[in-house]
Amino acid sequence: MIEMRDIWKTYPNGVMAINGMNLSVDKGEFVYVVGPSGAGKSTFIKLIYREEKPTKGKVYVDKKDLSSMKEKHVPYLRRSIGVVFQDFKLLPSLSVFENVSFALEVIEEDTAKIRQRVMRTLETVQLKNKARFKPHELSGGEQQRVAIARAIVNNPSVLIADEPTGNLDPETSWEIMNILEEVNAHGTTIVMATHNREIVNTMRKRVIAIDGGRIARDEIRGDYGYES
Repeated sequence: MIEMRDIWKTYPNGVMAINGMNLSVDKGEFVYVVGPSGAGKSTFIKLIYREEKPTKGKVYVDKKDLSSMKEKHVPYLRRSIGVVFQDFKLLPSLSVFENVSFALEVIEEDTAKIRQRVMRTLETVQLKNKARFKPHELSGGEQQRVAIARAIVNNPSVLIADEPTGNLDPETSWEIMNILEEVNAHGTTIVMATHNREIVNTMRKRVIAIDGGRIARDEIRGDYGYES
């Protein structure tokens, strides 16, 4: 599903963020990416959805070579990759329904299908009764659930979650994790960068620890392994 072959990433300012990385993630896996700040986690995540390109090496997602992909093909790639951020990135002037439907409107999906899929997805994240609300009328946890709904409404094969619980209290964080678990159970591959020690140690999924741009540890049922 995701494969990195001898990946190096050096930024124009000379900072080497990824240093000879090799990795594969199978379809349907749930992977936590951990490591200290500045270790290369954000660059690693951005390489998967083609926000960044490697300086050297090959990145494959669902057998597509992202390293040599033309810019005009990137929007089509992202139809199969959902992304959830720490700060939600919702459009404040749009309702919950409109924030989620936007992902389908840009690919010119049929109007009737849009409503059906959006409402089904909002039901999955337990927000069907708040479809007409604006983001400012929601709690932080509810806003993150809208962000998840927007990311999964296209039925992506891969979901990237970059610190999705970073701005949430512990109880709300577990609500978000339960939703991600359900999404994963339906076959979506999930790669989640996190500093949340409790979640990683409790869930016991595959853990990839990145340090100095390299994979320091890759364990099938790993723990966090760093001081939080």
